[in-house]
Amino acid sequence: MLVFIDESGDPGMKGRPGSSELFAVTGVLFEENEEAAACEEKIKQCRRALGLHPNFEFHFYSCSDKFRGSFLSAVSQAGFFYHTVVLNKSKLWGKGFQEKDSFYKYTTSLVFENAKPNLRNATVVIDRCGNREFRQQLAKYLKRKMNEGDRTLIKSVKMEPAHSNSLLQLADMVCGAVTRSFNLSKDDRMKFRGLIKHRELRVQVWPK
Repeated sequence: MLVFIDESGDPGMKGRPGSSELFAVTGVLFEENEEAAACEEKIKQCRRALGLHPNFEFHFYSCSDKFRGSFLSAVSQAGFFYHTVVLNKSKLWGKGFQEKDSFYKYTTSLVFENAKPNLRNATVVIDRCGNREFRQQLAKYLKRKMNEGDRTLIKSVKMEPAHSNSLLQLADMVCGAVTRSFNLSKDDRMKFRGLIKHRELRVQVWPK
């Protein structure tokens, strides 16, 4: 099993300059490596169909609506499922949420708690951007939290750059589509999430 993790928004608290209203983390799950490889091929075909460079990086918030729609349509029949946790910053309180690392760690842990029934001997891949020491701590934390007794839910955690990993880009695009669906100022806010809704296991908004 493979799990790809990416986020949307920033883990800074609402009210600070440039801070987003929401922070979301998505885990994209593939039960078999072959399904992941097939999805990666669909993304390659999407790049070719759009006339893009083979190394073009799909990033939801920098892509046009045309690219977003083409990408999510291309992967919509691939064999993945996803969990997303969306934190509503306006309802959060407590010192722990003032620290970006703790904020990210907490949100990611919620994703894995929700995905627990779906996990088995998983290799987890997380975007390598940011503080290396923190990412290493996060990897140890997730393995310790998820692996109980004789059950190995997470086999290993890897850090890879999103620009060279199409399936991390998939997690980014899915997370961006889900986050946009909560933007009440957009008349078409459900447009992109709707393309992949059948792949959705759970989207949790916290706090309510």
